[in-house]
Amino acid sequence: MARHLITSALPYINGIKHLGNMVGSMLPADVYSRYLRQRGHDVLYICATDEHGTPAELAAKERGLPVDEFCAQAHDAQKAVYDGFALAFDYFGRSSSAENRDITQHFARKLNENGFIEERAIRQVFSPADDRFLPDRYVEGTCPHCGYDKARGDQCENCTRVLDPTDLIEPRSAISGSTDLEVRETKHLFLLQSKLQHEVEEWVSRHEQDWPQLASSIARKWLTEGLHDRAITRDLDWGVPVPADTWPELAAEGKVFYVWFDAPVEYIGATKEWADQDPENRDWKSWWYDADADVRYTQFMAKDNVPFHTVMFPATELGVREPWKKVDYVKAFNWLTYYGGKFSTSQKRGVFTDQALDILPADYWRYFLIANAPESDDSSFTWEHFTATVNKDLADTLGNFVNRVLSFSKKRFGEEVPAGAEAGEAEAKLGEEIAGLLAEYETQMEALQFRKAAAALRALWSAGNSYLEEKAPWLEIKTDPEAAALTLRTAMNLIHLYAVVSEPFIPASSAAMRAAFALPDDTATWITEAEAKALTTVPAGTPFTVPPVLFAKLTDEDLETYKERFGGSEA
Repeated sequence: MARHLITSALPYINGIKHLGNMVGSMLPADVYSRYLRQRGHDVLYICATDEHGTPAELAAKERGLPVDEFCAQAHDAQKAVYDGFALAFDYFGRSSSAENRDITQHFARKLNENGFIEERAIRQVFSPADDRFLPDRYVEGTCPHCGYDKARGDQCENCTRVLDPTDLIEPRSAISGSTDLEVRETKHLFLLQSKLQHEVEEWVSRHEQDWPQLASSIARKWLTEGLHDRAITRDLDWGVPVPADTWPELAAEGKVFYVWFDAPVEYIGATKEWADQDPENRDWKSWWYDADADVRYTQFMAKDNVPFHTVMFPATELGVREPWKKVDYVKAFNWLTYYGGKFSTSQKRGVFTDQALDILPADYWRYFLIANAPESDDSSFTWEHFTATVNKDLADTLGNFVNRVLSFSKKRFGEEVPAGAEAGEAEAKLGEEIAGLLAEYETQMEALQFRKAAAALRALWSAGNSYLEEKAPWLEIKTDPEAAALTLRTAMNLIHLYAVVSEPFIPASSAAMRAAFALPDDTATWITEAEAKALTTVPAGTPFTVPPVLFAKLTDEDLETYKERFGGSEA
């Protein structure tokens, strides 16, 4: 059985992320990781804060803090939010770690030995007002491709095109806002991607047929346009330093590696951080070095990160000429919009993850976001859609089913699962339906089709309600208590089944459902086809309690409160 290595795009350190960032990387990776663990696979889910580059320096400057102190605080703040969302990382590291520094420098040395790094004199933007060279993100201006007037010097946030600062129209300093910019000569290291184009094309061609069209089309677009040699160093005070033993002059000038060179290496670095916590029992190299035989590596990211993970970092790994593990499957997402406009960290537009947790528990957000994940196209967040989904799927379909079954059974039969009659034709029919729906759910989860998996899970919940309406135990109790007891016992087994299989989506609610039954030997991590058909996991006589309401219905007043706080109106 393959081991599963899972990573999600590293969140930038410059502030709490919005819901679009959550659904485009970390949350689906967590759902998939949880599912694989439940199915018995050996899983390692790694993520980290991306702490280098201009976003960190600018955010620290804004806060009036030294950059290292700012990053330490911001890392803890982000981790607290991810804990609140119940993201079950095996390790959540920091790209400023010593491990990442050492491995990044190792990669650079090996690339240099193999002839894929070259020192070049280039002309770079210099700001007299700031008395410094301006790295790419320190320069803002108008994108020459789409006209977006807040494009950065490394990439246009609007059209995702990769840029150089000198490409921008009407450039200005992101530090001082000065437009009095000069172009001066300085030296930097370049990764000779052009020399690796053919190898990257061959590698992509072996994998792209398995990737979602979004990922493969972006990779192919970059390759068709041709890989260009790119500078991998910057003039910054904060970053992985250029090693003095290889480039003494540049090291003396304080050059650091470009964040997009060291950030992907942090997947490896964070794994080493994880292993270094328990070196006797954890072997980081078994996941990353010469691990093709038994490790399946899946990455999760939004579409703007795809080129760096499908082309640029694979080029780096290929150029190192060592057997580092390369990604097998890239799960790429489009964007979640806010009423049709982009969520934006820099413009503080939309709902941010800490704000979301202040409003409602994580399971509300987890379910909604995955059920509406922007897989085939961009999807739009609106408060109207969120409220309707919560009320229909979570409160009415699942929550109400759990509450009315357990409450009614407690009222009429006491606090133990009633025995009742033997299962009949209706129960056999239900078991077949549940087994079929469970198989569909498994199929979609295995295929990483999250919206379809959510639809299958919703159908499982709906099947219980349909069975309950058909059997109507509130009527059966009047004429045939044994039949009513059978119906309730069967429905309680459905609740337990829901608790187990819903855990990847709504872990806290699943735990509450599972804890309702006093099953001391309940170690099941999944439900087999036979168990789904039989629906006898929770036997008669099992003590149970009625948990608090799983999901509160959201009111029109709630809706108006959210819209007033965050803005938003139907287009």
